[in-house]
Amino acid sequence: MEASESTSELLAIRRRKLEALREAGVEPFPHAYPGVTAIAEAKAPHEGLEPGDETETRVRVAGRLHARRGQGKAAFLDLVDRSGRMQLHARADVIGKESLDALVALDLGDLLGVDGTIFKTRRGELSVKVDGWELLAKSLRPPPDKHSGLTDTETRLRHRELDLMSNDETRAVFLTRAKIVTAIRRFLDDEGFIEVETPVLQPIYGGALARPFVTHFNALDRTFYMRIATELYLKRLIVGGLERVYEIGKDFRNEGLSPKHNPEFTMLEWYEAYADWEVVAERAERLIRTVGEVVGSERFMRKWERETLAGSIAARVDGLDVLANRTLDSLQAAMRERGMEIPDEPNWASLVDYLVSKHVEPTLIEPTMLHDYPVELSPFAKRHRAYDGLVERFEAFAEGMEFCNAFSELNDPDDQRARFEEQVRHAAAGDENAPPFDHDYIYALEHGMPPTGGIGIGIDRLVMLLTGQRTIREVVLFPALK
Repeated sequence: MEASESTSELLAIRRRKLEALREAGVEPFPHAYPGVTAIAEAKAPHEGLEPGDETETRVRVAGRLHARRGQGKAAFLDLVDRSGRMQLHARADVIGKESLDALVALDLGDLLGVDGTIFKTRRGELSVKVDGWELLAKSLRPPPDKHSGLTDTETRLRHRELDLMSNDETRAVFLTRAKIVTAIRRFLDDEGFIEVETPVLQPIYGGALARPFVTHFNALDRTFYMRIATELYLKRLIVGGLERVYEIGKDFRNEGLSPKHNPEFTMLEWYEAYADWEVVAERAERLIRTVGEVVGSERFMRKWERETLAGSIAARVDGLDVLANRTLDSLQAAMRERGMEIPDEPNWASLVDYLVSKHVEPTLIEPTMLHDYPVELSPFAKRHRAYDGLVERFEAFAEGMEFCNAFSELNDPDDQRARFEEQVRHAAAGDENAPPFDHDYIYALEHGMPPTGGIGIGIDRLVMLLTGQRTIREVVLFPALK
């Protein structure tokens, strides 16, 4: 859209100010400003001051000019950094009239650093009595309106820097996200896990049922894939004897956009030798309870509910028993008997997954585990020790959204080979999400993998749950947009 004349004039005025600064010998973009204290840290020791109290405590703060009031012999200005806001009090008899005039002439959005002493105004606001200041970066564009903030969703998401600059709520979400990731690392480190990094570019993609992004590796002259999961490489590390490993990293799935899906997303996966899904479930509950305590959320404080997958469908779809209808034709017929819409799914497993997504998942508001999955839905999970045709797997849901997936890991190389072959048949029949046969993974399993439990937790979705956000794009700094 063409800029309005008023906007064009504002930009021109800021440009003229920039040139005037340079002509006056002022560097508008200096190299550094060392010794800065965060505003919240500067204020914290002095909250107990009485109105009118002054101190000799010197501070150096820096941030973006957010507001200004007054002129002539004195002025109040508001400085904002990521930790909060600080009022500045500048007087001509302290810094000189020329310096005060230059300070007041700064534009909102300019970045500046300030030296001074802490005091509390007669109105009770902690402030800095300015005795020196420096322009740190000239802002050539006006910031979003300081009263209404940035409200246009398209602009907020495409220009997250402006969203963070003007909306305290957005900044709080991403500061909380950082605390969540830090708390996860601390928890797993304390539990004896080691953090590792596995390839993002992979010659064979696997570890999930999803379509990959495809690229060309020029140096090798062959097709590579952006990973859809870290699972198979992490389990090869279990084979190698690392025993407890985790990775927090980006995965990429070539799928659509939705309130719960972004093609680039962050996953936590961990794998633990000598454990099964029950051990993983207990540790996952403790982890998320601990993280909730760190960020002040009570969302996951109580023990999670549990349901079997087949039981969850039967309870919500007129007694439909998916395990009694183990072929695509049989399950479709049972759905027709109930007057249900029959989606175009390529196989029985995909149709079961549809039933969970359509009829079960939206109803799981409180934290709930679905467990005992069919083997056809779980190509890397160990067969159930008590029930034929099932595997030892659970997925956890809350607010109608799946946020983690875990199982006792399949460590029988012959069984895993047969699962891969089945997935290859599904792919040949038209299932675009079926993973390819991974010969290197079979080679690793043939050296022996101990009993192992593993889990994947969607960091983005977990942040959504812990911060009360309804769409994934609100917890991803730069989400994919059309």
